Amino acid sequence: MKISLLSENLQKKLLFVNHAVSSHSRLPILLNFLIEAKKGILSIKATDLEIGINIDIPTKIEEEGVTTIPAKTFSELISIIPSGKITLTLKKEGLELTGEKIKTLLQTSSPEDFPKLYEDMGGEKIKIKKELVDKEFPKVVFAASSDAARPALSGVLIKEEKGKFLIVATDGYRLSLKKYTLENKEKPIDDISLLVPSRVIKELILMDKGEEEIKIYSSNQSNQIIFLQNEITLVGRLIEAEFPDYGKIIPTTFSTKIVFDKEDLQKAVKTCYVFAREAANIVRMFIKKDKVIVSSNAPSVGENTVEIDAKITGEENEIAFNARYLLDLFSNIDDETMSLETTGSFNPGVFKIEKDDSFLHLIMPIRVQGES
Repeated sequence: MKISLLSENLQKKLLFVNHAVSSHSRLPILLNFLIEAKKGILSIKATDLEIGINIDIPTKIEEEGVTTIPAKTFSELISIIPSGKITLTLKKEGLELTGEKIKTLLQTSSPEDFPKLYEDMGGEKIKIKKELVDKEFPKVVFAASSDAARPALSGVLIKEEKGKFLIVATDGYRLSLKKYTLENKEKPIDDISLLVPSRVIKELILMDKGEEEIKIYSSNQSNQIIFLQNEITLVGRLIEAEFPDYGKIIPTTFSTKIVFDKEDLQKAVKTCYVFAREAANIVRMFIKKDKVIVSSNAPSVGENTVEIDAKITGEENEIAFNARYLLDLFSNIDDETMSLETTGSFNPGVFKIEKDDSFLHLIMPIRVQGES
């Protein structure tokens, strides 16, 4: 192998592929990158057996070849060396990197020991727009559980249903759902229902995506999902578990609706959180005629109330939530105006983006002392 390329091009690509390198593994090969030079393309692969990432870089190749090198060492080296042309040459002693005033030899391992990212790509299931991933996926993925012992709740459901593309996540206490109307060219050949680890979706959001649509492939044989766009491939293993019947817990009616400025309520909750974090994160919302009073009370610290203006439809009411859940929601929403629909203190609160029926976020209330 002998190739030449600009170090800055390699540095940018390595930042992402490095996410798939195992940080602690009993298999030493998983601490390596697989690098292969073939047909004008330098491919760099990494996997920790949960996710896999491949990047392709158009490169001047004098001699094709393949090997594996220590990922951490190579990444650190590329991030430090000056910008400019470098040459990678595979020798018996290892992989030699040369550039202006620098010469390095990296130890190599047999590429035969490096696991394949996938055995079978399967068929193309659907195409999704880059804008959907960038703007809408963050509104959903944060609601997934981080508890590996609850696999069904640690994933994001990707589903096609009656011409609608749905992404749903829940941890049992909150739920996020986004619907997206597919264009004819995006519509899948068959119905899809894929439960994808939330980590894979988070990596998809971080992916340095181009302008082209992202193609989703899935293989029943290997039970994997593959996201492909331009020169990047992201691979994850699907979760084999039954996702909860989320439709049953979403209220269809409400007795009170609040339309509010997201930033106003976000600031109010942040202010009350100073006290709420000393009292199980509980904040109470008292819904009055034309305002919402947000309050928190921690006997060991003190109490706080903040009023915000709001448009109220229906009954006056009160409800308590985990402040952390509210702040998570608001930090993932860019829109200025939101609404909250609720029916009493014991039923879920449904947050929506005003004039956008394609998204909802449900939070289960907290029963506080004194309520009956």
